[in-house]
Amino acid sequence: MTKEPEAIEMFVGGLVLDPNTQAPVVVLKDESGSISLPIWIGVAEATSIASVLKQVPMARPLTHDLMSVMIHELGGRVERVIITELKDSTYFAEILLAVGDKAFILDARPSDAIGMALREQAPIYVSQEVIKQAQVKFEPPPQEASEPTPEEEPKQDLQGVERDKWGEILEDLDPDDFKYKQ
Repeated sequence: MTKEPEAIEMFVGGLVLDPNTQAPVVVLKDESGSISLPIWIGVAEATSIASVLKQVPMARPLTHDLMSVMIHELGGRVERVIITELKDSTYFAEILLAVGDKAFILDARPSDAIGMALREQAPIYVSQEVIKQAQVKFEPPPQEASEPTPEEEPKQDLQGVERDKWGEILEDLDPDDFKYKQ
């Protein structure tokens, strides 16, 4: 019998804005696209992540760019990042940094860990426990006779939305509708 892995690799599926709070949300997805993990982040971190995803050159280095240069200048590399914990609605992450034959585990906010992983082309992992606590599973929408026009679609009040419904909400959001000033 094979043991379930402690963490699974996930990828940045996109950046969106929470329609209720206008806060940026980075959406991690597993390889199959069936599991999605929304993580609310700050605007600066969203800008940093978006600059890598959209390959937008910056006139001056952002914080994650500076950190990446420092790591390389000191002979190090980011091996991987892992979203380790979800406690009181706050995610925790670690960056595994290798310098020579030494390994360091650095405590980090998930947004910073993701920003570094993207720059370093390092894998992003999420612990099984976090996935169990916070995942959003995408299910195909039921077949309907006709789609409502935008004028007919009611506005959603997202304050009381349960975790299971976030899959539908995130699926309907288009990341290209949201722009980050850089």
